[in-house]
Amino acid sequence: MSRIDLHLHTTHSDGSFSTREVMTFAKQAGVSALAITDHDIVDGIPEAIAAGQELSIEVVPGVEISSRFQGSELHILGYFINWRDTVLNERMARLRAGRHERNPRIVQRLNELGIDITYDEVRALAGTESVGRPHIARVLMEKKIVSSAKEAFDRYLANGRPAYVDRELPEPEEAVQWIREAGGIPVLAHPTWVRTSAEGLRTLLGQLKAQGLGGIEVHYSTHTPSQTTEYLELAKLHDLLVTGGSDFHGLTKPDIEVGIGRGGLKVPEKLLEPLRQAASAA
Repeated sequence: MSRIDLHLHTTHSDGSFSTREVMTFAKQAGVSALAITDHDIVDGIPEAIAAGQELSIEVVPGVEISSRFQGSELHILGYFINWRDTVLNERMARLRAGRHERNPRIVQRLNELGIDITYDEVRALAGTESVGRPHIARVLMEKKIVSSAKEAFDRYLANGRPAYVDRELPEPEEAVQWIREAGGIPVLAHPTWVRTSAEGLRTLLGQLKAQGLGGIEVHYSTHTPSQTTEYLELAKLHDLLVTGGSDFHGLTKPDIEVGIGRGGLKVPEKLLEPLRQAASAA
């Protein structure tokens, strides 16, 4: 049975490999269909579609939209979106602008901690309009200040750490609405990241389902078997579609590979058709 991967990042956001390189990795991993889901930007989709035609890989137009839930980020994936939608692109441009305002303040805080880093260095490394904390982490790695992106976040960049700076984000319900209005199916990304209790997650899913949430990311690189089972049960409880993906980023998550995650991930190909049908009916 073929595998799919509906959660991938490229250099258009915080991934370290180009769209073409990610597509090539997917072909090597035996992936039959995938979604490029860069953060708050869809610029990689045209190149992915073109490469997909050449490599015989179906490309689902996708995105990962950042939102705010109880003081922390919560991500909503969107599938089969109209990636040319003007309103969606304007909304995402505002989210990216929020990063541009925040990033220099993060760099300033790092400078105040005695770390020699400039925002020009971060932008040069990113090479894209969508610059974020993972790019700052990579500069810290290149300067040997930290040994990994995880260390950069744990020591400096994560919420509550000394260089963290907040930014304005929509509520999860708004992110769901944005995706619906662009013709897509909204899906809760990596539910294990949601900072709430098991009961809180059930409540949140019920609330978001009422606002148009269509699915939950059950299969994910770092989910344990028990978590996968738990999220499958939640999908059934709330009548949500089941999706999955590696959340491949490249250098900032070096243990995660396209299509296979940490080695044991296999998102079944059969999950794609219900998602496609839901999008057609939307």
